[in-house]
Amino acid sequence: MEKYENLGLVGEGSYGMVMKCRNKDNGRIVAIKKFLESDDDKMVRKIAMREIKLLKQLRHENLVNLLEVCKKKKRWYLVFEFVDHTILDDLELFPKGLDYQVVQKYLFQIISGIGFCHSHNIIHRDIKPENILVSQSGVVKLCDFGFARTLAAPGEVYTDYVATRWYRAPELLVGDVKYGKAVDVWAVGCLVTEMLMGEALFPGESDIDQLYHIMTCLGNLIPRHQELFYKNPVFAGGRLPEIKETEPLERRYPKLPEVVIDLTKKCLHVDPDKRPFCPELLSHDFFQADGFAERFSQELQLKVQKDERNMSCKKSQTRKKEKEKDDPFSEERITPVVQDTNSESKITDSKPFKLKASKLDGEKVNRASNANCLSDHGTSHTKAAPSTSLRDSSVANLDRAKSPGVAIPPLTHSLATMAAGVNSVVGTIPGGQNYRMDEKTKYCIPIVKPNKLSPTGIYNMNVATPILFLFILLWKRSPRKEVKISEWREDPWSLNEN
Repeated sequence: MEKYENLGLVGEGSYGMVMKCRNKDNGRIVAIKKFLESDDDKMVRKIAMREIKLLKQLRHENLVNLLEVCKKKKRWYLVFEFVDHTILDDLELFPKGLDYQVVQKYLFQIISGIGFCHSHNIIHRDIKPENILVSQSGVVKLCDFGFARTLAAPGEVYTDYVATRWYRAPELLVGDVKYGKAVDVWAVGCLVTEMLMGEALFPGESDIDQLYHIMTCLGNLIPRHQELFYKNPVFAGGRLPEIKETEPLERRYPKLPEVVIDLTKKCLHVDPDKRPFCPELLSHDFFQADGFAERFSQELQLKVQKDERNMSCKKSQTRKKEKEKDDPFSEERITPVVQDTNSESKITDSKPFKLKASKLDGEKVNRASNANCLSDHGTSHTKAAPSTSLRDSSVANLDRAKSPGVAIPPLTHSLATMAAGVNSVVGTIPGGQNYRMDEKTKYCIPIVKPNKLSPTGIYNMNVATPILFLFILLWKRSPRKEVKISEWREDPWSLNEN
């Protein structure tokens, strides 16, 4: 966990807390779920292992992605992709309900995610607004699989205390231990009206009160659930509320379209065996009208791709910033000035050449290749060679050469490539130019005779050689002082003695 930097607390629950963190290696923002109790707590261990096991086998665009699992000092840490927005946040921003088209898109993805879990015989058991994440591009992702589990084998029983009370199905409230996928479908029905109207459908303050809200709207429970209620020791001495008159959904929400009421009623059927499965819900007119399902399926794929591109872009930007931070010389620039010999003390038609220098370049420069850096191109225009290193290992420190006022001495345009067999201290290159081999640096330095002007015209040059040549000449000279061509002509070696 040392590679993650804690950026703050996102939320906290009964068994753990969620923190916003940054991966120090690649800069990715993640959400880390830290379980509060140690692995010695049997309940914490059970929940953690169940969530890890299920999320490793569930990969879907509408389910949160588990990236990594860590264990430190007997505490479990689950690393997820970070999405900081939930449907609960939307409802707080819009207390009167969300837009109809937004609800359509959200519900389509919620049911798709739940349906994917059900197809793998997994039930979520805690569907609620705060457990439904929404990305910046509008992709919905179900999270918090702490209560999720695989469907029980015949004869196996479940835990009855699951799901938040407001979204808990009647079979859970009465203590039924044999339930299935229908509990998630019930929670979807509760979400439909809450997202459209901005208020919880059944806001019970206790299990009995929750049953009262349900029965007031939907009528009496089925006989099996009534029997389970009176056998449940939790409700010993209690009685189910007697409902004389119900308030159906269409009367409670007269402004809702008929297709919405129909979808909600199908999800909220008091008999779990009569509730539809997720594929049936996606075939409902609420999603099929005007070709919404087909159109939005294509739009959803584009949204998912957009999220992936944004994530890749953020990663690359973070890596670039880290690289620039670690390598302060990666953007170091110099601007040598090229001066024509026709002018004496006045610089005319000077052109700047910008070169990028990096630490890696200095390691790649081969000093032996400097003998071949000059070539004869006739009277072609001046061209700058590819970027070269300013930190060659043969020179202790070249920071002095950063002065933009340095004038580079011209080179004759008739020079041919230096012969490979130069092995003497002083050599001659075809074209009449003499060169001197420096014993220490192993560079070839042109010898210019006094009172003899170099040929005039447009010069063909490679930036690497004149720069290195000038660095040697001006090694002990002030970096801001400009070198005049007239002085250089008279005695080029006297510059080192100033």
